[in-house]
Amino acid sequence: MSAATGRALAAIMERVEVTAAEVGPRFPLYADPADGRWTTTGRGSWTGGFWAGLLWLRARYTGAEPDRRSAAACTARLEPWARADTATRGLIFWYGTAAAGDDAEAAALRARAARACLSAWDPELGILPWGDALGGPRLLARVDAVPGTVPLLAGAGPDGAAAAAAHLHRHLDLCLGRPGDAAPWFRPALGFETATGRWQPCQDPPPGWSRGRAWLLLAVADVLLQPAVPTSDFTRFTEAAALLITRGGVLTGRPVPSADTARPDGPLDTSAAAITVVALLKLARTSGPRAEQYALRAEEILDRLIRSHLTGDDGPRPPGMLLDGCYDAATGLAVRHELVWGDFFLALALSALHGLVDITRV
Repeated sequence: MSAATGRALAAIMERVEVTAAEVGPRFPLYADPADGRWTTTGRGSWTGGFWAGLLWLRARYTGAEPDRRSAAACTARLEPWARADTATRGLIFWYGTAAAGDDAEAAALRARAARACLSAWDPELGILPWGDALGGPRLLARVDAVPGTVPLLAGAGPDGAAAAAAHLHRHLDLCLGRPGDAAPWFRPALGFETATGRWQPCQDPPPGWSRGRAWLLLAVADVLLQPAVPTSDFTRFTEAAALLITRGGVLTGRPVPSADTARPDGPLDTSAAAITVVALLKLARTSGPRAEQYALRAEEILDRLIRSHLTGDDGPRPPGMLLDGCYDAATGLAVRHELVWGDFFLALALSALHGLVDITRV
């Protein structure tokens, strides 16, 4: 790998160490682009697993026992979310434990969360509902309910694997339009109306939500790496990936997309780009004629993130901050900030390229 990616990985790992000292037992959410100070949460919310995942990546990077203990302690603090009614348990527990390797306690917590998700599975709706733990209506189908959830459910035995496949199929049915549809081709969130028995698109997030497209592409990439995917499912998931890549301009658009593609002059979202890099690296490991193209595009996006959006050691801000992440463009919340999940996916991509993790298993 290049010297530039090695320096970037070192800077991010240094940033993790600085962040850990700053936040203590709390969870970082987003950091001010001016001075790098974090806004934190006490319980982690839907992003807590990314902080635990960053700590596990740092433990792999340093090989130091104190770093491993720090990662394990953070992961243990995620335990209350296993009982929470939220499909974001996929984000929390998959990404919070997958980089832990053979850590027995992390594996046990992941298994407990997988069983809880399977218990909450709704076979009539065909999904694990969004849930009400984070507020709002419970019966939602959202694209950010799919990444992490699919591999998490797949670890809950044959019933879990079947639920994982059905969960993804149903989200693809609902969220991706078909040729000739009058509606937008991408619908990141839909609500179920019990009175009519129908799913209706939600206004928020908007159809141009770039992170939503990245989340769904990541979920499809993950399932394509499952060894037991039936041939018929493999074809459907491959077609879904191609649709997301082609219509989403993943290979031809700007390396770092606008947070809302309908607002090209609005804020960027480097976290969407970092998620996309990981998805492309995963897709490059699947069989298919475009694997090399996916790998090259991943490297191109990664190079842009490192060169244009990652702070170095030549300024007033801490090095290793991935700037220009957009938490919520519609409300103006943290629109040019460092985001903990953006850091995680950038660190994951770099760790994979440097042989610290197997991208097909995280």
